[in-house]
Amino acid sequence: MTVSFGLIGCGFISKRHVKAIAGCSGASLAAVSDLKEDRMTEAIADYKQAAGQDKEVTAYTDYTEMLLNEDIDVIVITVISSLHAKMAMEALNANKHVILEKPMALSIKEADSIIDLSQKKQKQVMVCHQLRFLPLLSKMKEVIDAGQIGTPYYAIASIRINRSKEYYESAPWRGTWKHDGGMLLNQGIHLIDLMQWFLGNAKSVTGEILHKNLSKETEDAAIGIVTFDNGAKGVIEANVISQPSNIGYALSVFGEKGTLSVEGPSLSRVSRWHAEGSELDIQELEAFSKSFDEQLAMYKNLIESLNDPDAEPLISGSEGKKALEIIFGLYESALNEKPVHLPMNDFSTLSMLKEKRD
Repeated sequence: MTVSFGLIGCGFISKRHVKAIAGCSGASLAAVSDLKEDRMTEAIADYKQAAGQDKEVTAYTDYTEMLLNEDIDVIVITVISSLHAKMAMEALNANKHVILEKPMALSIKEADSIIDLSQKKQKQVMVCHQLRFLPLLSKMKEVIDAGQIGTPYYAIASIRINRSKEYYESAPWRGTWKHDGGMLLNQGIHLIDLMQWFLGNAKSVTGEILHKNLSKETEDAAIGIVTFDNGAKGVIEANVISQPSNIGYALSVFGEKGTLSVEGPSLSRVSRWHAEGSELDIQELEAFSKSFDEQLAMYKNLIESLNDPDAEPLISGSEGKKALEIIFGLYESALNEKPVHLPMNDFSTLSMLKEKRD
């Protein structure tokens, strides 16, 4: 069975999705939608070149017309963050499965609505936390779950990158709480997703944020302490003001009997691997991870779940909400200056505008 995809949003991030669909033997791009016709033309050309075939791909300037196309099985949403939930709900109501770029929503209620509707419609939602598919990080998860570092005690997620004033000024929605969400939602969410994937469900968050760049609304730096159900602690330290350029990303897990630590742009470099009974060729695994296409693996995982009625994708809507809720907890803690217990009843990034009103 070939799964037919429709893509909403033909900007920069969509290129990885187009390439993955073209490279997946069980997938076909049927349609694209964008307000700019030149971007649709480019996306279609990229797909045809990558797929090696001159297959017809329909272009829609109105994505709601694409949702009426009964030949499309899955809608891929790669637009600005504030439209993610709205478009996901519309796609689900049109009886489509959904691949949804992070963050899945800008409020708890929106995330819950997506999850509830996907269950009601019996349609899959895949949230794009594709780093889970990297061989090195999959192995890290396997080693932790097997107890090879003993009881996990502590983890650190470090994001030290640079986003210039020009970056935010290049698009008016960037750096706004209403349309973009915060720095953690955009640049930090992948590492926070991995941290909770490794350590389990979180039960409370305490956080603080720093905001100095007055040309935008969102935070420049954030610090959080997460307590997990198993008693482990997690530290989040993130900023977009590292000068003059990115320092990078790092994720470390410290356990009773071992330490696992990875770093690099895609977390594909090992800085420490000490785990009981974990004998592996680190250099070989690093090289494999660097050449591995995690985006393609994500698409294959979704297709497998569509072909198996008892399966769901690795990063379902419920899974995608977990990192989102930790970040929202950190933001609310920063606003109210007290710990936040999870799960949260509600939170929206619009709540962060309260800081300005106060």
